[in-house]
Amino acid sequence: MNQDNDAGRARSGVSRRNFLGGGLVAAAVTPLLTGQAEAADAAAPTADGVPQVTVRAAVNGDPVSVRVDPRATLLDTLRERLDLKGTKKGCDRGQCGACTVHVDGRRVLSCLTLAASTNGRAVTTIEGLADGDRLHPMQQAFVDHDGLQCGFCTPGQIMSAVAMVDDEGPARSDAEIRERMSGNICRCSAYPRIVDAIRDAQQVMR
Repeated sequence: MNQDNDAGRARSGVSRRNFLGGGLVAAAVTPLLTGQAEAADAAAPTADGVPQVTVRAAVNGDPVSVRVDPRATLLDTLRERLDLKGTKKGCDRGQCGACTVHVDGRRVLSCLTLAASTNGRAVTTIEGLADGDRLHPMQQAFVDHDGLQCGFCTPGQIMSAVAMVDDEGPARSDAEIRERMSGNICRCSAYPRIVDAIRDAQQVMR
């Protein structure tokens, strides 16, 4: 599992709280391809000759136009083409939930979602949840309850929890929170604090 130089960040002195408050909430996204760069990319097929497709979507509220291999996943496009590294590549098989993002407000596993399928749609990543410097209630609750250890699964946990509450309303019990969040794995087993964070955040979100 590629943990995106998280170990290097730890050696640099970046704390888990700074990671949540900074790396996961950067909201600015600039359209990737403009002018001559877009024209050059439009003429270039993939390495095996498959014609690329243009995807135009709203990513964290900003219009983005990018040409991609039609087989490219949303996860790889976000990370490698749009430099949105908050969405993590865990199992890359749709089993761990680390890559969870929102498409038109619904949670999806971006490793199983084709980037081309998001054309004309709204995509939200962990970087787009905050309102400027103000954290989303779910992000704040994870900070307050220290609902993480290594932090690798945290973006997916938060994105899944937000969509869970928005789609289905507040859970009625801790057991229901665990059931609804069963698709998101925390290998550090920080589940009690994750449940505490979601329980508090859903009251604010309501």
